[in-house]
Amino acid sequence: MTAAPRIPALDVLRGCAVMGILWMNITAFALPQTAYFNPAAAGPLSAGDTGFWAVSLILVDGKMRGLFALLFGASMLLLIEREEVAGRDGKRAQMRRAGWLFIIGTAHFLLLWWGDILRVYALVSLFALLFVRLDPPSLVKRAFLCFLLQFLLVAAFIAALYFWGHAAALPDASVATRADYARFIAALSDPASPAIQSEIATYRSSYGAIFHHKIAAIPVDWLWGFLFTGFETLGFMLLGMAMLKGGFLTGQWDMAQYRSTARHCFLIGLPPMAGLAFWVWWSGFAALPTYGTALAWSLPFRIPLTVGWAALILWLLARHGSEAVVTRIAAVGRLTLSNYLATSVIMTAIFYGWGLGLFAHMAPLMLLPFVLAGWFVMLLWSPWWAAHFGQGPLERLWRILARIGRN
Repeated sequence: MTAAPRIPALDVLRGCAVMGILWMNITAFALPQTAYFNPAAAGPLSAGDTGFWAVSLILVDGKMRGLFALLFGASMLLLIEREEVAGRDGKRAQMRRAGWLFIIGTAHFLLLWWGDILRVYALVSLFALLFVRLDPPSLVKRAFLCFLLQFLLVAAFIAALYFWGHAAALPDASVATRADYARFIAALSDPASPAIQSEIATYRSSYGAIFHHKIAAIPVDWLWGFLFTGFETLGFMLLGMAMLKGGFLTGQWDMAQYRSTARHCFLIGLPPMAGLAFWVWWSGFAALPTYGTALAWSLPFRIPLTVGWAALILWLLARHGSEAVVTRIAAVGRLTLSNYLATSVIMTAIFYGWGLGLFAHMAPLMLLPFVLAGWFVMLLWSPWWAAHFGQGPLERLWRILARIGRN
């Protein structure tokens, strides 16, 4: 997303992030929205389906999104520095860039897919601008304050659901309270619930019906989307700024430091994440443990695992940077925005009713081949396009738009 000169480490990290995000997003493309958090909402689960979910939860969910946010924070600093070296206002340039990204993200949401993250990054980056002059230790402190605020917010939400369930179970609870709670829980986990069946019918129908459904969902989807991810995204952006200033994200650390960082981060994050996955499975994918884990209880461990992934990728880059597959991944990273949006075009055409109509027809494990095929296409077309045109088509468009109004 940034212009030349390129920083190879950042390109490789971006490439890994956008490929990893497809792993998680495939569920949201192909299955009801609640199945992203609770695979039981998609129907009966085989051992393979459960394994696919467990790998996704432990290793991928939130980590690739966090890596994306780290890199977005770093790219903000690089843009501001480049603009200021040229004698222009760097913060103003980032605000223009964020404004156009918000427009692109809104179009992505309305025209293609409800799971857009570009709008969140665009708005959150405006708050991140307040901290760009801080030194790395100060940025890290504020990042972890954001993580704490996010945890408290989502934990309070999950706690409220537990209290609601307790109130509904009391002998003197009203019929309406019990019915409302039962409907809510069913919508989170029961594939036969009216809410999930209605969503399936919508996404198997026409483009116009899907478009109007998303228009109607804007107030709720956008509000909850920002509440559930806003502080976390800001925290990762600030952490990315600190890691750029400290030389971590640019590959300037010693190979042994990257290896040690990756080892420690995975040792911190993997055991509790595995424990949470086991708890959810043991509960029979009950709604509250599953959603509590996805939204709140996994958050403290997503942070070290995100950093661990970054360290592992950079360690592997230091060891195997000259290999052809690394060059291809770097090209994918140079075309991050184009690959991200092209994935939505292709996957919605496969799964939505205006395309092949495969929505909610496949179990979770059956989606893995689509992920692998998506990776293959990214690795195939990105090097060719980058070699011939330098920038991706949407990266070029974004850059041209962001120059409008520049002095």
